[in-house]
Formats: sequence, structure tokens, C-alpha cells
Amino acid sequence: MDDWFTIDKIDANTYIISEYRHWEETHCYLLNGNTRSLLIDTGLGISNIYEEVLKLTDKPITAVATHIHWDHIGGHKYFTDFYAHADELDWLNGKFPLSIETIRGMVVDCCDLPEGFCVNDYELFQGMPTKVLTDHDIIDIGGREIEALHTPGHSPGHLCFWEKGRGYLFTGDLVYKDILFAYYPSTDPEAYLDSLEKVAALPVKKVFPAHHSLDIKPEILIRMREAFRNLKADGKLHHGNGTFDYGDWGVWL
Repeated sequence: MDDWFTIDKIDANTYIISEYRHWEETHCYLLNGNTRSLLIDTGLGISNIYEEVLKLTDKPITAVATHIHWDHIGGHKYFTDFYAHADELDWLNGKFPLSIETIRGMVVDCCDLPEGFCVNDYELFQGMPTKVLTDHDIIDIGGREIEALHTPGHSPGHLCFWEKGRGYLFTGDLVYKDILFAYYPSTDPEAYLDSLEKVAALPVKKVFPAHHSLDIKPEILIRMREAFRNLKADGKLHHGNGTFDYGDWGVWL
């Protein structure tokens, strides 16, 4: 299991912990402050992300979730201190809208699972956060302040994390290079546009997505916003309209 995670360094105090061996190519981000560390998302939970994090910080660790989907909270079981948004607390308490069989099917849709991993033992993380986040809450980790931005659309309580001091925007599943998912019943295409309006207005220097290519520039925020605006103007920004392809990204409505 040692090579399940790939570690990349953004700067002296910020790391990317990636799961490239799984088709979702999930990225988690470790932000080290002077007093504590913040881990944005914890991945699929297929391998122990806590052991990787301990190699990169000696500070107390708080885990936050961009949203309560299995590929973002799988490693939450290793962290006693974690935050989540108010609108997804039910999903942490037995009311997630997909069955565990469906989730397990997505977890094993992968050609390179580690030896010894048994999907029948895989469970969706459940628990009560130590703090419930709301829009514009500031997480101070000592010398670094990270703002939680409520950005629904992909999910009701989706959060992006904005570090104004460095111009870093951690976008979760709101923005990445591939097909954006906005077709589930729990998604909201209109809210998705509002969230893109919100992040596109920020002076972002670097975008850090939760999936796929890390070669992503802030201009994509503007392109996505414009595409969603056009879909709305054309009366197509609602469920059931299929997939729209914009080259290096697309959206499934």
C-alpha cells in the first residue's frame, strides 16, 4: 500500500496528496500553519492517509471536507477533529442518498487496488463534526487564514477554500478539468452557476482541484462561468439536458 499516494509540494508549507491509482484521481491538500495543519479532503479511504500526513507535519491536524462524498471523506475515520458544512450533516448521519452497494461499486471501478483491500469492508464515513462550517467562516491555522466559501451545485453543502494571502483556491468538485457532475438529484445546476459567479470574482492566482489534471489556470473559472451563463440564457441549465463538451472540461446536466 506504500505507493497508493503520490505527494507533491506546492510551497514550503503546502502539499498535494493524490490517489492517481484510482480512476477518480482524487487530490487532498495539506496546509501547514504555525499552530496547526488543515487537511482539505481525506480521499477514498482505501489506504491510510493519516500515515502520509504525519510525515509532512508535526502539528495538530484538522480535516475539512469540500463535501460529503465517499471519495472526499474516506480518510476522515483517522481524524478526530473535522469540520463539515451544515447542509450535509444528514449525509454524515445515515441519510446519504446512495446505497453502500452503489458506493462500493464506484470504489472498485479501478484496475489497481492495493493488495489486501477488501471492498466488502468499505463503509461510508459517518460522524459528527467538531465544528459546523457556514459561508465565509475563517479557519486560522497560525500565520495562515483560510476562508470557507459555501459553493453549492455539485452538492448542497459544497465548500471551496480560499486562502487570500496566497491567492490559492481549493475548488473541490466545483471546478476541475473533466466532466463536472451536475445531474444527480442532489445537484443543483442553477446553484452551480451562482457558485461559479462567486469564485470567478476572486483574485485567484492558483486553482487546486479535487480531481484529475493539476495543470489548471485561474482563467478556467471565467470560462466555466460564461458557459453556465450561456446554458442558462439558452434555457438548458437544468437536469436532463445531457453532456456539454467545452474542450478541456465539460458538464453533465
